[in-house]
Amino acid sequence: MENKTTEQSSRYDHLERMSTTELLSAINSEDRTVPEAVSTAIPMIRDLVDGIVERVPRGGRVFYLGAGTSGRLGVVDASEIPPTYGVHNVFIGLMAGGDRAIRDAVEGAEDSWTGGWEDMLPYSPTKDDVLVGIAASGTTPYVVGAVEAARRNGLLTGCITCNEGSPLAAASQIPIIVVVGPEFVTGSTRMKAGTAQKLVLNMISTASMIRLGHVRGSKMVDMQLTNNKLVDRGAKMIMEETGLTDYEYARRMLLSHGSVRAAVFFYQTQANKA
Repeated sequence: MENKTTEQSSRYDHLERMSTTELLSAINSEDRTVPEAVSTAIPMIRDLVDGIVERVPRGGRVFYLGAGTSGRLGVVDASEIPPTYGVHNVFIGLMAGGDRAIRDAVEGAEDSWTGGWEDMLPYSPTKDDVLVGIAASGTTPYVVGAVEAARRNGLLTGCITCNEGSPLAAASQIPIIVVVGPEFVTGSTRMKAGTAQKLVLNMISTASMIRLGHVRGSKMVDMQLTNNKLVDRGAKMIMEETGLTDYEYARRMLLSHGSVRAAVFFYQTQANKA
């Protein structure tokens, strides 16, 4: 693919001559364009979310797969689903080079055409699974090869990329293409492209979890109670939902039942019996 947008020269030059304020203002100016670019991809994001919502109740999973910054963003989004929504082993983040690559570059890992699909095989992928390939360039062999293999094996395939006309988009059934333009530092796709990918991942996972019933009103009723802050939040959610005024009772009930949803259900069941 010629003339990748993500590799075009920055709109700015002589960055080394800018003051700190000038640098920060210019970066911020560029960043403000990203949400508008993401908004143009909402129809494709919708289609991917609908595909996820259809498949997960049948035992399907969502695999995020990428390399470098793209891979790390997928791993981060997937890792936040269990504590936020109490859902385990549904969103799975994989990246070229494995867990070590989360912190350190693993030389040559993203250049393997078969590596991505090979990393998925231990999970025994099925036709109810979804693979989302993440690559700003849309050309990463590790990602494109995995998407092509997944599609041949009947998985639903989507992608998040920041270049038009990429091999990754061509390989995907649901290509999410967010063209954010040249980076402030030429080719540094951890910046606008990475921000766009993070926004799209937020939209995919959050909308999917809401559609699958893990939010009530606007509350995370299945969140894990992993620290005092979340226990406090959960107790207050129970009070709001039930009308209880006794904070300590709501807190004890939450800890006893393990989630806001279960505690509220217990309280309402008891109230109905009375």
